[in-house]
Amino acid sequence: MTARLLDGKTLAETIRGELAVEAERLFARTSVRPCLATILVGDDPASHVYIRNKRAACEKIGITSRHLPLAADVSAARLLTEIERLNADREVHGILVQLPLPEHLPTQAVLDAIDPRKDVDAFHPTNVGLLSQGRPRFLPCTPHGCVQLLHRNGIEIAGKHVVVVGRSDIVGKPLASMLIQKHSTVGPNAADATVTLCHSRTRDLTQLTRQADILIAAIGRPEFIRAAMVRPGAVVVDVGINRIDRGLVGDVAFDEVAEIASAITPVPGGVGPLTVTMLLANTLTAAREIIGEVA
Repeated sequence: MTARLLDGKTLAETIRGELAVEAERLFARTSVRPCLATILVGDDPASHVYIRNKRAACEKIGITSRHLPLAADVSAARLLTEIERLNADREVHGILVQLPLPEHLPTQAVLDAIDPRKDVDAFHPTNVGLLSQGRPRFLPCTPHGCVQLLHRNGIEIAGKHVVVVGRSDIVGKPLASMLIQKHSTVGPNAADATVTLCHSRTRDLTQLTRQADILIAAIGRPEFIRAAMVRPGAVVVDVGINRIDRGLVGDVAFDEVAEIASAITPVPGGVGPLTVTMLLANTLTAAREIIGEVA
């Protein structure tokens, strides 16, 4: 392996330490603890693990968490009523509905029902629009984790050609939107990129990925990005998490790509830990906005 390893796990711990200090300062000034409410519909084991990890992360840095488990056959009306109750609760600052929802529930309508000021996943159309205009209330968690990982490892984004493989509403599209802005929340060097957004219908995909100074894989296919698709010396960020027979792998064939990239994220231990960390950051931001305090 010749590539430098971009360690998201260690960075996540560093940022969480910073957030813990901010949360304590907020409490000292206002007697308010940021509070994240999570909603889980059904008994999906992976979703239970995700919720447990989020609640544990909250506890470690001084954020209060509430959890509402609902049966898999819950009606849309009941779920929307619970969201409205949390919207009205001034002691709750962030609301997260764990996805995916059962098929009988209207996912978009559920996400749209969350108060945009409490939408710490940044999925509400109001927050998506603010992001596209370069004045975000919240930054989407996984894309923000990618930017933090690059920025804090000294990898400049400004002026670079970034190729994003994957056009999901959760990662690909919001990440592209963040990177093309003139500025970022951490300064001009973490934005102002030229971005190519690719997807499953893109022609001559390899020709495009080999042009990337920074290649970001978020397509949801195990080890889809091979060495032949990467320009030697490129930085490779792997957002994918896929379970196969031998365990967890990303969207990048790590062993072969690490031989030619200049820097690469591992799976697990890369972007994943930063996703939860950015959720905590958004909850702290939401608390400040709701109580009327400017950070």
